[in-house]
Amino acid sequence: MARDLLFEIGIEEIPARFMEPALKQLRELTQAALAQAGLAYEDMQTYGTPRRIALLIENLAEMQPDSQTESKGPALKAAYGPDGAPSKALLGFCRGQGIDPEQVLQKEIKGVQYVYAVKEVKGRPTAELLPAMLEEIVHKLYFPKPMRWGSQEMRFARPIRWLVLLFGTEVLPLEIAGVKAGRVTRGHRFLGSGQAEIKEPAAYLMTLQNEYVIADQNLRREKIWTQIQAVAKVAGGMVKPDEELLSELVYILEYPTALLGSFDAKYLAIPEELVVTPMREHQRYFPVYDATGQKLLPHFITVRNGNSEHLDIVRAGNEKVLAARLADAEFFWQEDCAHKLEDNLPRLEHIVFHEKLGTLAAKVRRVQTLAGHIAAKLVFSETDKADTQRAAQLMKCDLVSNAVYEFTELQGIMGEYYACHDGEPAQVAQAIREHYLPRFAGDALPQTKAGIALALADRLDSLVGFFGQNLIPTGSQDPYALRRAAIGVTQILLQNKLSLNLQWLCQKAYGLYTGIEMVNDEAATLAAIANFFRQRLENVLGDEGVAYDVINAVAGLPLICPLYNYQKAHALADFKRDADFAQLMAAYGRAANLLKNAGPAGEPDAKLFVEPAEGELYAALRAANSKVLSAIAKRDYLAALRDLAAVRPQLDAFFEAVLVMAEDEAVRANRLALLQMLVSMTAELGDLSALVN
Repeated sequence: MARDLLFEIGIEEIPARFMEPALKQLRELTQAALAQAGLAYEDMQTYGTPRRIALLIENLAEMQPDSQTESKGPALKAAYGPDGAPSKALLGFCRGQGIDPEQVLQKEIKGVQYVYAVKEVKGRPTAELLPAMLEEIVHKLYFPKPMRWGSQEMRFARPIRWLVLLFGTEVLPLEIAGVKAGRVTRGHRFLGSGQAEIKEPAAYLMTLQNEYVIADQNLRREKIWTQIQAVAKVAGGMVKPDEELLSELVYILEYPTALLGSFDAKYLAIPEELVVTPMREHQRYFPVYDATGQKLLPHFITVRNGNSEHLDIVRAGNEKVLAARLADAEFFWQEDCAHKLEDNLPRLEHIVFHEKLGTLAAKVRRVQTLAGHIAAKLVFSETDKADTQRAAQLMKCDLVSNAVYEFTELQGIMGEYYACHDGEPAQVAQAIREHYLPRFAGDALPQTKAGIALALADRLDSLVGFFGQNLIPTGSQDPYALRRAAIGVTQILLQNKLSLNLQWLCQKAYGLYTGIEMVNDEAATLAAIANFFRQRLENVLGDEGVAYDVINAVAGLPLICPLYNYQKAHALADFKRDADFAQLMAAYGRAANLLKNAGPAGEPDAKLFVEPAEGELYAALRAANSKVLSAIAKRDYLAALRDLAAVRPQLDAFFEAVLVMAEDEAVRANRLALLQMLVSMTAELGDLSALVN
């Protein structure tokens, strides 16, 4: 027999960002607990609204199955005396297990006989197991910022106000934080009847819907997006997909109704971001565009937590709030445009970038110099160099503008607008925005040469400064977003195939911190940064599906140029698919093992060759070495590996014909020197011995 289970935790409004992780945890913890108890079920769903987290399980077994437990006792030789009588060890074991000595079984483990106690465990009713099981699960739920309330010691996302625990039609006894479980839930705070009785778990969703609560978050999401699209169509426009905003709305609403609002078309004259940002970030409105999605219309769509009654009042209130925000945005724009972006430079002298790293103005000067080094290395044209320097000078000036002070998410974006307004070159304006890219995984990368140089220089300056002050990320702690900075540098270098010397750039960046006392010296700082970037590169390779052994093979290479290490890893991955790979690696592994305990080897001496195979291998290695070096110089690492593989026949013949560890010391050393030639040829390509056949 089986029954449905409903468990609902009623809470005060929970932050939207807490909900999806909480539902995922609830599901996983419950699955694990039921599996451990041996309880079968047909289906499991979790539901969440701002005021509840719920678990609904269909056809959960009413009875835990009977089981056997096996307990290992003493070794057989210690369990019985010479006369065959049970020893004290066996008697004590049996007392502990609650069995007679005659009931023990014998089992062999790794050639040794042991006694075992096997006990039949009668399954318990599920109704007896569930209260303690669910209480434990509730206490295991993790929230980023849990809270306490009243005199309770318990911590949870928000105070628990009611509990529902039904197994079939039966209410199970459970009390958490002073709240006892029942069958009464609560509907919509304003539209519902206050409290509603749930007769059985299967009636849960419909009972709440009658109380103006759509408990199924997937259904709410569908309704919200369908309504938004329908309202936009009525307005003659469209709404661009915005998964982040939609997900937030799903978990702040229980009964969604979308409505259309409007604002004065005069605000369309200011930058689009100054209109959209107050809507989206501050009011959670969806902006409306024309049918092509290119032109912003003077409309917005919001979703209320309620039905369609009195929408005119709700619309008017939302329009009034937005009008005030847009008036502010227009004022900020006009005030900022009253003077040039360059006029903000002196104000950067009074803004501290970091107490240990000086002012923002000092950072701008460092980045300007470092970007100049990058521009020179990448052989920018004179125009591009000039644009890079100008963009570096202006890149942080919008941080002290009125618009960015109010809407911090518009840093760089407003700088581009102000630069265009001032008549700066197009590349200068675009680079001011682009130097913040990429902001997150999957974000766009800088497209202009000036933008690339600034994005690299700005991040490297921060990395060198913070690492120099020993402010290095540890564990999950990364207050200065240095991992994101390093990932950004890595992505820009790899996507643009830039063969920049990272070590050289970091040396230049360190030298620009004049007048600032560093905790770590240059060598320690550069070593830590190289290791930091190595980890980021390994993550990139792993995300691209490169096998762990290939990543390990390049892990020990010096990280001078991330692009080269990246290309070498992919070359090794491709090389593993070659037909000769397995045979070569067998011989190569043998050579590497023989060299492990050998001392340093010199150049092989042809006079000491005893067998023809030695001379043939030597000739093949010399010919291959020339080709390998030429291919590496051209950065054709796959060709270098294939040139190396060409010596496999001679290498196989060598191992077949000679005993490497010959008794004659000179002959042995000469043969090891031959093998050292082979291994040394791979030094710049990676540790081939780490590859798995």
